[in-house]
Amino acid sequence: MSDFKLKPIQKKKTSKELVYDELKNAILHGAISPDELLTEISLSETFNVSRTPIRESLAELTKEGLLVHVQRKGFKIRQISDNEKEQIIYLRKSMEQECIRKLASSIRDDQIHELEEILIEQEDAAKQNDRVRNIELDQMFHKTLLEFAEQNMFKKIFLDLYNLTRVIGHEALMKKGRMEEVIEEHRAIIDALKEHDEELAVNKLLFHLSNTEVIVNNIKQ
Repeated sequence: MSDFKLKPIQKKKTSKELVYDELKNAILHGAISPDELLTEISLSETFNVSRTPIRESLAELTKEGLLVHVQRKGFKIRQISDNEKEQIIYLRKSMEQECIRKLASSIRDDQIHELEEILIEQEDAAKQNDRVRNIELDQMFHKTLLEFAEQNMFKKIFLDLYNLTRVIGHEALMKKGRMEEVIEEHRAIIDALKEHDEELAVNKLLFHLSNTEVIVNNIKQ
């Protein structure tokens, strides 16, 4: 018995979990048209599963705000209103500047290095003109800041808010030249954190989010 090593059990995903993951990824990667109607029958045929996991997945994605139910027709991608756009940016500014204030005095060298690694990946994605990957890395950058500041409740809210903006569309969010701008804005935030300059770091963050706000507000769905 002493030579026997216990290993973690690899839990297989249920049909519902697999369907949910595939659908959510398709929504966030812009693979589903805003006008496309999703039905239990068509999705059941596509995934080759019963309608139960389809129904459960659609209900969960609707609860998360990514889908809306169209009476007696099916489900469609959620359209984000102008008022909701304003709320998303307002909440992000409020949460993330508190995170930056906390980090400015406590951030470690290894954490700076991790943020710089994300920046390098962003540069690689920009060279390949990979909008989807760049948006994922932008999300990772901001999520990592919240994790470093130990703002776990804020992190959950942030992910929900960020996912809502992703349904607007990757091409619009990362218009020509925006990927390079985001990289420079992220670099400015990192540089301010390196100097432990709280006010400068907050100003650089708010400048970055204000630029995002202009782009989001100009997008017409």
